[in-house]
Amino acid sequence: QTPKVDIRGVMFRGGSEVLLVREKIDGGRWTLPGGWADVGYTPFEVAAKEVQEETGLVVAPVRLLALLDKRKHPHPPQPWYAYKAFIQCEIRGGSLLQETAETGGARWFTQDELRGIELSTERTTASQLKMLFKFPANPGLPAICD
Repeated sequence: QTPKVDIRGVMFRGGSEVLLVREKIDGGRWTLPGGWADVGYTPFEVAAKEVQEETGLVVAPVRLLALLDKRKHPHPPQPWYAYKAFIQCEIRGGSLLQETAETGGARWFTQDELRGIELSTERTTASQLKMLFKFPANPGLPAICD
């Protein structure tokens, strides 16, 4: 079986906050905006499309931060094998929406605030968010790959 590819857009604000959305299909738990890769779209195009659909923001993808093997991270078991791509995006326009077809909220979080929220761990784990917070302070870090 060919692995699925899950693509997540990562937006930082001021280097100390990250944007998360509430995933309707997962009981309103928080995650980075994103979804399965679509045939005919590059990973950067998928990141931009998913971020706009789930947040209302128009973004420009700028950098692959990490490409991870989902089974090597504390996600709940799923019937399919998946790779996860985390792509840093810069906001270029749009308006942050609190309600979309897939999400029921969007909010900026500091790293400390993440400890008190329920994450959609099928999509994003606390350890992945902690890893991603290393990039704003160290923009020269190489992409992480399992």
